[in-house]
Amino acid sequence: MSKPLVVITGASSGIGEATARHLSEQGYALLLLARRVERLEALNLPNTLCRKVDVTDVTSFKAAIEEAEAQYGKVDCLINNAGVMLLGLVHEQNPLEWQNMVNVNILGLMNGIHCVLADMKARKGGTIINISSVAGRKTFPSHAAYCGTKFAVHAMSENIREEVASEDVRVITIAPGAVETELLSHTTSEEIKAGYEDWKQYMGGILAPQDIANAISYAYNQPQNVCIREIVLAATRQQP
Repeated sequence: MSKPLVVITGASSGIGEATARHLSEQGYALLLLARRVERLEALNLPNTLCRKVDVTDVTSFKAAIEEAEAQYGKVDCLINNAGVMLLGLVHEQNPLEWQNMVNVNILGLMNGIHCVLADMKARKGGTIINISSVAGRKTFPSHAAYCGTKFAVHAMSENIREEVASEDVRVITIAPGAVETELLSHTTSEEIKAGYEDWKQYMGGILAPQDIANAISYAYNQPQNVCIREIVLAATRQQP
């Protein structure tokens, strides 16, 4: 292997899938994690291990990483991409949806960091890339719980970056605006989904997953002594 191991969570569709394809083309070994392992295997990428992992289960998360490291060497980059977006008004939304977002968007992300960070610090190198959102920087209607989880991602990323900078470990936050992914499909409110679709039409289209993959690749492929701390990107016509 000429290039080291990259771990991507939520790699079965959208940003995760696009990033997996993009980094594979660049020659990286990959560990792809998702609940729909058949989607991962269908990508048929070389030097790639695919495992069915729920990021909220730190035991299976760690086991998959150890298996991949035995085959490809130590994790050089973790891309915490797995996420859930369940939009709704707080007084109407099922509280179980809040719990789901907290579990995946916050605790799942922390599980990944927990699995790789100690070793990165010991080796004095490595990169953690957390996929947040513009909704981690400002609020939107019907996004209260989701924004809360993404504000947490921003805060944790910067906090951890400060803690590990002296060990030459990089922590990078990618904050996309609206992206054409499956995220919206999990929202149960048809009214909210219709409004979101109208917004996309008003903007004349939104970002493609490949746009985010390009940003991830740009940040990761900088020299290790250069940390692109945050990239915020959105369709040009997206105002908020």
